[in-house]
Amino acid sequence: PWQLGFQDAATPMMLGIMDLHHDIFFFLILILVFVLWMLVRALWHFHYQTNPIPQRIVHGTTIEIIWTIFPSIILMFIAIPSFALLYSMDEVVVVAVDLAITIKAIGHQWYWTYEYSDYNSSDEQSLTFDSYMIPEDDLELGQLRLLEVDNRMIVPVKTNTRIIVTSADVLHSWAVPSLGVKCDAVPGRLNQISILVQREGVYYGQCSEICGTNHAFMPIVVEAVSRKDYVSRV
Repeated sequence: PWQLGFQDAATPMMLGIMDLHHDIFFFLILILVFVLWMLVRALWHFHYQTNPIPQRIVHGTTIEIIWTIFPSIILMFIAIPSFALLYSMDEVVVVAVDLAITIKAIGHQWYWTYEYSDYNSSDEQSLTFDSYMIPEDDLELGQLRLLEVDNRMIVPVKTNTRIIVTSADVLHSWAVPSLGVKCDAVPGRLNQISILVQREGVYYGQCSEICGTNHAFMPIVVEAVSRKDYVSRV
């Protein structure tokens, strides 16, 4: 309950986000220390008792060059890895790879529908199910309040999975922090993301776009299982 950092990463994308955060935080600490040092130094050396007659500096070319170049260099060190991560987040696996699957997530007020279109039945109907939040009175021992659902989205581990996100009514957002994904669900539009879950587990998320009265009560649960278990369950 007192966790201050990120949730445990389960995908390479989330690991990249965490690494970028740590790198930027390092620069922030350096900047903070430098600014505090400058403030203390200025207060100490230019106190009215120490320096009763202040100097009047009209122009300083050297200092202006320094405080323009150094921030630019710092921003470059931050921007280059962030651009690489940003472009990798937009990449979607569209080629046929081993056991690659496509899942469609449809937002409703106030639940999610998941459609496994790769597994059509004999009458060409996709495997589709709704995912509602379990009411607090129906929770079993160990289940999480406001996060458990009756039907979880099942994905295989170490498998490229494409998720197509849309909405049937208003704006929603499909977000799972441990997977490092957040995708807007827009009516009449198909957005897509890709995930590669590295380890088995249950990962929780929530709708991250205010969508009405019960916006806080449409959680997302992704269960990553082995490929063998995935085939048997789906």
